[in-house]
Amino acid sequence: MNEFERYTIKNIDFKYPNAYYKLIELGLTDFDIWFFMEEKQATGIFEGMKNRYPDRNLIPFAKRSDNDDTACFELETENKVQLIHDFASSGWEQRGEYEDLWSWLKEAIDTLVDFSRDEEGI
Repeated sequence: MNEFERYTIKNIDFKYPNAYYKLIELGLTDFDIWFFMEEKQATGIFEGMKNRYPDRNLIPFAKRSDNDDTACFELETENKVQLIHDFASSGWEQRGEYEDLWSWLKEAIDTLVDFSRDEEGI
């Protein structure tokens, strides 16, 4: 299994954005609080979200380790990233939207910095 396969859900009709492959190529997949899910975990969440949010076509790719927030692509929104609070009641799951993966990445890094500063007491 190559690195790209490690972080993509198999057997779905979805083309991950080029930025996603770029981050994997650079090894930028773990931001402490946020991390890219490996295929098995992402597939499990994908299947669960299909049941929890049947009106949405969410492709989860990253998870926040301290709560149920999940970053997803959505078929209908092209390259936008949807911030989903998984396990929330249908209709209440949406926590935010980012214009693209790069915008989400900035937020993930800001979260890492803030969390690390809090841990260090800065």
